[in-house]
Amino acid sequence: MKIDLLVAEIGSTTTVVNAFDKIKTAFPRFLGQGLAPTTVSDVTIGLNNALSDLKQVLNAEVLEANETYACSSAAGGLRMSVHGLVYNMTVRSAQEAALGAGANIVFMTAGLLTEKDLETIRQSQVKMILLSGGVDYGDTQTALINAQLIAKAKLNLPVVYAGNVVNQSQVREFFAAAGQGKYLYITENVYPKIDSLNVLPVRKIIQEVFEKHITEASGMSKIRQTVNGSIIPTPGAVLKAALLLQKTLGDLLAFDVGGATTDVFSVTEGSKELAQYQTEPVPFAKRTVEGDLGVFINKDNLIKTMGLETIQKELKLSPEKLTQLIDYYQPIPDSDQIPLVELLAKEALKKSIERHAGQLRYLYGPTGRIKVIEGKDLTMVKYVVATGGALTKLPNAPKIIQEVFAQPKRNLLLPQKDLTCLIDHDYIMASVGVISDKYPQAALKLLLNSLKVGDRDVS
Repeated sequence: MKIDLLVAEIGSTTTVVNAFDKIKTAFPRFLGQGLAPTTVSDVTIGLNNALSDLKQVLNAEVLEANETYACSSAAGGLRMSVHGLVYNMTVRSAQEAALGAGANIVFMTAGLLTEKDLETIRQSQVKMILLSGGVDYGDTQTALINAQLIAKAKLNLPVVYAGNVVNQSQVREFFAAAGQGKYLYITENVYPKIDSLNVLPVRKIIQEVFEKHITEASGMSKIRQTVNGSIIPTPGAVLKAALLLQKTLGDLLAFDVGGATTDVFSVTEGSKELAQYQTEPVPFAKRTVEGDLGVFINKDNLIKTMGLETIQKELKLSPEKLTQLIDYYQPIPDSDQIPLVELLAKEALKKSIERHAGQLRYLYGPTGRIKVIEGKDLTMVKYVVATGGALTKLPNAPKIIQEVFAQPKRNLLLPQKDLTCLIDHDYIMASVGVISDKYPQAALKLLLNSLKVGDRDVS
């Protein structure tokens, strides 16, 4: 069987392969999906198992694709460290850029790096370092000293410099002198002037560097044997799809509850009325990742947060039955396990949106009470999109989402009334994000079909 596209999504617990055809026509088709547990030690095993499953779904002995793409969050995903000058300025800007690219940030610092910081970087098993610091033509010393320290440390890791433009030539010299020149990538300043974010160039280069170096990562060394197209971090792919979708539907939120993490994406400018109260710049497209909220690898965190007694009461189970469910918990749940997974997914949703949303606060000073907004304003969001293995497969996902947003949350800037919940029924949002740069119209049509929102103008 010959088709146009295969896209593999290699997750922390599950590997998915999606098949597409007629990709260059006005009527692109989603053909089917194969699933298998991820094998982190050698991801090609899980990938081949998912391909075998897909062949059964399509009733094809042989499956050949013209193009094969992939996205991955396996083996910890894109683990990064971020270093800048001032936390609320260059560090936070760099953090937003890295998260939007699909990174999991495991270490952040503000100011000058110390020997202890360098040792933490070594021990954290990061796959990439992002250096920022200083607005353009502003402070130079902190970013220069940090760049020199990292170059001399000879970490043999990709380093993206996105700081003060004045430093670029000297940073190159530091890395060349240390024999680390091949690891250095320089892009535009992520914080070029006060209260100004410039995250898109940084996100783009992070994803390019990820693709270039992914074959060197643990568990991913054989990925290029089966993938001849782009490979990007899964969260970055979902954000690409969310940006594409926002142009057609309007302001939206997207959730991906996974086995290890829960990702939240928002694409909205927020309310013009409330913008005057913002205390800091916020990106139009924002991602947060909650590394402690997952329904398989991190299920124990959710169980601990909720409490066994609460779970037992909600599910109407005996202590013995609940213990049995937890002891034999599987990455792909059976019918007995699904009610527990739904309960954990609901808790992950609740916690993640509380952490993602901005909030309204009141400060008191000499002139009296002042209203301020900290974080992302979600009040103009009209659509909530559910993707990922949990929310697309659980039978009660729409009800779970509606219940989470129906619960009042004091001072949080959450979507208001008339919220529409959309489910990525085909579980292809990350896949269409991967192909959206090359095939934007086909990607959008495929996603709209999966969300079951009817025909839209995608010209």
